Amino acid sequence: MGKILIINGSPRAPRSNSRQYAELFAKAYPDETVYFNITRANHLEICRAMEGVENVLFVFPLYADGIPVTLLNFLKTLEENGPRHKPKVSLLINCGFMEPEQNDVAVRIMGLYCRENGYPFGSVLEIGSGEAILSTPFRILVRSKIRKLASAIMRQTDRSLKVTMPITKRMFLKASTSYWERYGKRNGITKEQMATMKIEE
Repeated sequence: MGKILIINGSPRAPRSNSRQYAELFAKAYPDETVYFNITRANHLEICRAMEGVENVLFVFPLYADGIPVTLLNFLKTLEENGPRHKPKVSLLINCGFMEPEQNDVAVRIMGLYCRENGYPFGSVLEIGSGEAILSTPFRILVRSKIRKLASAIMRQTDRSLKVTMPITKRMFLKASTSYWERYGKRNGITKEQMATMKIEE
């Protein structure tokens, strides 16, 4: 068992879905948890905190089918300042797509990093529809998978887990379109503006 270090690699970590997932994990994990948001200024502090822990959990969203630059920059620092004793690395990744398999490339990226740098690779939880699922009754499915992830890490029984909303793609597309249209309206952006490729005038 032992203490686990939870590292949030989201670019908007303090107000991110990843933070909510990290909090749910911390409640499910029966031992001590230490939590960090990655910032530009705390890379070395996190590297030092990794010394003496048996497990590290990276929590982050999928960005352009890969890992966010916030996490990438930290991994560059970690490569040069890693702990003497390498903890086992586990992952909790969420994406806005319905299919959790969209996270597979990011999992392979992290797996390759671990192999190249001598970190044991542990358990993985891939979450689909991550932007919305926590605000639906299906959040119970996420909490169940997070408990299984916590148990797998605690018991050192590596597992690969996935979860998403059990609805059709058509229903998901309709609900997500409605969500983003309402989100845009709250911020003074029309449906037509969101449909254009222009991000600045």
